[in-house]
Amino acid sequence: MSRYVVVGAGAVGASIAAELHRAGVETLLIARGAQLTALREHGLTYLRPDGEHRLRIPVAAGPDEVGLTSGDVLVFATKSTDTESAVRQWAWQPVKRSDGGTGLAATDLPVVTLQNGLANERIALRSFARVIGGVVWIPATFVVPGEVVNHADPVPAVLWLGRYPGGDDPAIEPIAADLRRGGFAVHVVTDIVGHKAHKLLGNLVNTLDALYPPSRLRDAALARLKDEARAVYAAAGIVPATPSPNGFRVADVPGRSRAGNSTRQSLVRATVPETDYLDGEIVLLGRLHGVPTPAVAAVQARIHRALREGTAAASLDDADLAATVPGLTGGRWPVLISAEELYDRVARPEPPLLLDVRWALGDPHGEEHYRAGHLPSAVYVDLDTELSGPHEPGAGRHPLPPVDRLQAAARRWGLTRQRAVVVYDNTGGLAAARAWWLLRWAGVTDVRILDGGLAAWQAAGYAQATGDARPRPAGDVVLTGGHLPTLTADEAAALSRTGTLLDARAAERYRGDVEPVDPRAGHIPGAVSAPTAANLQDGVPLFRTAEQLRERFAGLTGPVGVYCGSGVTAAHEIAALAVAGIDAALYPGSWSAWSADPDRPVATGDQP
Repeated sequence: MSRYVVVGAGAVGASIAAELHRAGVETLLIARGAQLTALREHGLTYLRPDGEHRLRIPVAAGPDEVGLTSGDVLVFATKSTDTESAVRQWAWQPVKRSDGGTGLAATDLPVVTLQNGLANERIALRSFARVIGGVVWIPATFVVPGEVVNHADPVPAVLWLGRYPGGDDPAIEPIAADLRRGGFAVHVVTDIVGHKAHKLLGNLVNTLDALYPPSRLRDAALARLKDEARAVYAAAGIVPATPSPNGFRVADVPGRSRAGNSTRQSLVRATVPETDYLDGEIVLLGRLHGVPTPAVAAVQARIHRALREGTAAASLDDADLAATVPGLTGGRWPVLISAEELYDRVARPEPPLLLDVRWALGDPHGEEHYRAGHLPSAVYVDLDTELSGPHEPGAGRHPLPPVDRLQAAARRWGLTRQRAVVVYDNTGGLAAARAWWLLRWAGVTDVRILDGGLAAWQAAGYAQATGDARPRPAGDVVLTGGHLPTLTADEAAALSRTGTLLDARAAERYRGDVEPVDPRAGHIPGAVSAPTAANLQDGVPLFRTAEQLRERFAGLTGPVGVYCGSGVTAAHEIAALAVAGIDAALYPGSWSAWSADPDRPVATGDQP
């Protein structure tokens, strides 16, 4: 059995050492400063949801107090800011081999890197021949010397291990087995870089959490950071993995409230956080690959200023956040949410309301598709009857519903005044965007579209439910219309002279080559063809990145309006414009209303 030399006695390292020690796995914890003093004098007070544990884990100050042998495994659990110094300290230490000879840690021992970010494994690989990258999900707190609080349940942490930069290593399975003896859920993977990249997306909340209390504006800022990070990943050729935590949750520890993530804990202790290896990693990759990251860079700079000024953790307000993140003033809300982020959010105490908007032109079986498989707890929403009003002459095929009818429906779904909403479908958001737009129009600010819809949820390996939704308490939401702009037919006609009117239908319908539904073929004179399908990535139902959408809509001038066949898929175009940072108005009647009016002119062909 190996001995685990855990370098770094903070929240992660002390938790790893504590659980291995409790399981009878030989462990040596490397600490420094006040933590080292406390551990030597009193041992570790380790608190879990199952109670308090007082542990006398062997502890040392550094390699001068340790005689390494060929059976040892080095585990780096320092902050990323300390990785270089840890590598320098340990890589060239002598190792007593089993044959009596002497080797070096760099060539003879595997090193496991359990730090956040993407830089640590590369730093270690400069010296160590065998680097095992690790991702660890653990809601642990280290603020008081000698005490670590771990809120994880039912396991103390979930880990992913893989050889860096890829491939297999026979040393990993025995290490994974020892960690499982300690109660950890451990997954051995071959694409550890993808898993590290996924974790880094989640870590982008760390600096925001350290500086600002939760708010919807903070949610908007986080969405902006993630948009920039995904654009950077795309340019760098990095594909984030989609791991599942397998029921992992944050639980209460009696007498101890959670002190926030590691960056906030660093701010509380007035120590340098690892922000430069989290936000800073995205900034670095952006600079290397020519992708601007103004929001991430601004947040990185803001925490360094907070350190200089002695700012208390989570003490800044939305006004400071709006002044810090460029373009956030005015509170533009996030449009999209990934399957991974949604999976995390539905496990929280106040999960969003999930709405399944399964609808497609010519397919009346949306509810049957819902019953066959949907996101757990999702409510089916009928686009024709709940997201549309009664048919009236000149209003088009899907007129906006009266606000009182929409409010009654929303309350039936269980929508409350402060609850967030996530909408999805199985057609790339083409139908779900109608619910997104309509609820935003009615005053619900935190509404997001599940990027990739049901297909993305399935691809991530998350569970589905079948049958009807369980009854739920009625909501109390109060809706008022007019929070997003709309156009009348006359305003749509005039817009091409002062701005840009986009036709979101397929190009052949815009040209007038075909018209399968409405009375006349063609388009509104002056409108520009911009098919909704081009908002999605090639071959997958995911929205294009914010940068790609900004490029797509770069030529727009003046105020922007959008129409489609009946006002449904035009909402998808407005969502894509919003991702690109462009506001747009909807012509609700769209072509179905325009073409039904014989007094309205019609244009055909490729030109406006």
